[in-house]
Amino acid sequence: MKHLITASILAILPCFVAAQSITADIVNNHVLPRYAALAEAGKALSDAAATDCAATSNPLRMAYGAAFDAWIAASHMRFGPSETDDRAFAISFWPDSRSATPKALGALIRDEDPIADSADAYRDMSIAARGFYAMEFLLYDETISTAGDADYRCQLVQTVAADIANLTQDIATDWADGYAALLTNPSADGLYRTDLEAMQELFKALTTGLQLTSEARLGRPLGTFDQPRPRRAEAWRSGRSARHVTVALESLADLGSRLSADDPALQESLNAAFTRALTQIAALDDPAFAGVADAVSRIKVEAIRSRVEEIRAIAENELGPSLGVASGFNALDGD
Repeated sequence: MKHLITASILAILPCFVAAQSITADIVNNHVLPRYAALAEAGKALSDAAATDCAATSNPLRMAYGAAFDAWIAASHMRFGPSETDDRAFAISFWPDSRSATPKALGALIRDEDPIADSADAYRDMSIAARGFYAMEFLLYDETISTAGDADYRCQLVQTVAADIANLTQDIATDWADGYAALLTNPSADGLYRTDLEAMQELFKALTTGLQLTSEARLGRPLGTFDQPRPRRAEAWRSGRSARHVTVALESLADLGSRLSADDPALQESLNAAFTRALTQIAALDDPAFAGVADAVSRIKVEAIRSRVEEIRAIAENELGPSLGVASGFNALDGD
């Protein structure tokens, strides 16, 4: 019996070693670099707004786009420091089904609310008036970007940008100063008790990102054939809807490849599925998904969503079982 127990332990030991190695690789080469890049881009956005706060400023819009890219590349990691104090929602309050963001911004501008005087005070502001989607209205919406007093709008742009910089830096700091160690060094009394629990968290990040891309970034503007909803596309005002799908898939492809590193055949299958999806989105000449209202153009967006669903199926039916984990509940469930 003793020999059988020893043999069983030796049989499962490689799985735990593999899980530990994969987790360390993902934390060090996927998670930490993306949050560091996000913090750097957030600061650059704040600096650009301090230099020129005009909604039409090209340097400001470029900095905004770069910072938004950095967020989308990290947005699937909806756990840990990004969830502390609702930071992720403050950075990206979307979908906004009740148009809370323009209402909140409109009220601030109309009342010239002094809460916009400093980023520290702005931490107490409703998440609807914070983050990248609030900034999109301030830079690209025809009504909000021209409303009220120009000096107040300028201050508001600068404060929202500084708030984004603070939020992104807080996330990056918390990851580097503690959360990375929690994930890579599980303990019996820790947040993650085993390497498999840590692995499940990272696998859930992959499936969460794929779910958001399929159901929200693509599904919301598609609506139904009889009732397409192009104005429900993410960041359509700034023409970034399709770009967000691309950036998200590129980042998720890196995560998926790292998760499947110990199964070359599965890794190749997953990489090929991501390549098919990215090839189709690259060929789409419809940055804001306005074409979903046209029967012919709609088919192209539906095809991209089908490719994303193909990736989800491989992840859930093959990758998860090969890792010994499941998706479980995520931040999108119940929304």
